Amino acid sequence: MRSILQVFIALLLSSSVVFGNDFRYMEKISLKKDDQKKILVKYAKYERLFKFRWTLYINDGLVVFHSYDKRVSQNILSLNHKNQSFRVELKPRGYDHYNVPYLLVKFKKFDYEKNKALFELYLWDEQSQIILKNLK
Repeated sequence: MRSILQVFIALLLSSSVVFGNDFRYMEKISLKKDDQKKILVKYAKYERLFKFRWTLYINDGLVVFHSYDKRVSQNILSLNHKNQSFRVELKPRGYDHYNVPYLLVKFKKFDYEKNKALFELYLWDEQSQIILKNLK
């Protein structure tokens, strides 16, 4: 019985490693102060604009402004705490959209020599409904 339990636990742990990354898209982004990253988000018949920029890095905190579909927000991201990232839901929640697609923007590091912040952008889209297009 003990060996069966050990095999079950080993299978459970290995499957979580294999299937742990459900993100469909990942991009590394390097931005200078006030440079804006713009991404066109397309799904069904809709096109929405997601954009973000950072304005201040002080005391290990990065002030980030972002907007999606005319909703503006501000976050303070830090490498030393749990608030390394922010999440933006790409579709409205409805009766058939319990797990809505979202973007996750994660602050990875700050390059003092170049005065640039490095981010990683992830797309979680279980039903493959979203198309992302980088804009200049």
